[in-house]
Amino acid sequence: MMNDSTREAIRAFIDERDWKKFHSPENLAKSIAIESAELLECFQWNESNIEDATFELADVLTYCMLMCDALSLDPDDIVQQKLKLTAEKYPVSKAKGKSTKYDRL
Repeated sequence: MMNDSTREAIRAFIDERDWKKFHSPENLAKSIAIESAELLECFQWNESNIEDATFELADVLTYCMLMCDALSLDPDDIVQQKLKLTAEKYPVSKAKGKSTKYDRL
């Protein structure tokens, strides 16, 4: 995931502007959804705008990091935990090369 210097840069950016007070979990969840929609828009109508997508993806990741901070979660830990759970749902022996949902494997 993001390294510590990136996390600290995000925190410093927010602190310098006194924006943390606006970063409730609800507001951050809304921002993640909004920025995700803007990322999706970069690929609307089968067009790809990679430059715009790069910046929208950065926005999504930034808000996700802020959400982790707001909820006192370590992003590396929660991703590793989720990968473990997903690996159990989708064992390689059944899921390799397939997009089938786990309950239909």
